[in-house]
Amino acid sequence: MWMNVAIGILIPFLGTTLGAACVFVLKDEMSERLLRALSGFAAGVMVSASFFSLILPALEQVQDKETPAFLPIAAGFLCGMLFLWLLDLLVPHVHLTDKSEEGMQSGLKRTAKLFLAVSLHNLPEGMVVGIVFAGWMYGQNRISLAGATILAVGIALQNFPEGAIVSMPMRAEGIKKSKTFVYGMLSGVVEPIGALMTMFAASIFLPVLPALLAFAAGAMFYVVVEELVPEMANGKEHTNVGTICFALGFVLMMTLDIVFG
Repeated sequence: MWMNVAIGILIPFLGTTLGAACVFVLKDEMSERLLRALSGFAAGVMVSASFFSLILPALEQVQDKETPAFLPIAAGFLCGMLFLWLLDLLVPHVHLTDKSEEGMQSGLKRTAKLFLAVSLHNLPEGMVVGIVFAGWMYGQNRISLAGATILAVGIALQNFPEGAIVSMPMRAEGIKKSKTFVYGMLSGVVEPIGALMTMFAASIFLPVLPALLAFAAGAMFYVVVEELVPEMANGKEHTNVGTICFALGFVLMMTLDIVFG
């Protein structure tokens, strides 16, 4: 059991690591079109994972109880959004779409804040994996090992562009490829840490697992709306590449969840 859990919580970190490795195969600066495509794909994966892997299982669990199904789901979802919003306010970082003069005044300073921003958003994704694997470990029959693993794979797919988004701008600022790879990889370290912390506390919160699943979905939706959607639409020229990649990411994650979940 613990081997399955260890593999599951490390899968998202592997996605970040592979994304950071893009510095070894791509040009020193990521093109606007590629950034849009990666952001759109990541957003599609996260929206699909939030609905099929988190909200639907949460709804199925609540329907067995006397509590109106919408109450814990709505409350958990809004709390997840609020949690990320408060982190955004309290932790200094730069948004991916910050192209203002102040945001661009120091390339190295901006990339450092970008590293912090991605690390910040990786924390709730690690918590998502921890919540789902904890549900499987504690015998929630609507959460299977395959379903939990597919969710981890979906988050890994979403983490791939995030790893690149950290490492590529650092390379553009003249930092050595090996260093930018390490920084990109380290931005994902918080995920297994967040997963483990959540799993160890899960037994306490198991009675409110549906609300926790909705909380995780809300946190993921915040990242999509606050960062990924603006990035996939940001640019000098109009293009549908972000929208197309959003659809591809959504369908891929939905298919994986339905077939293996």
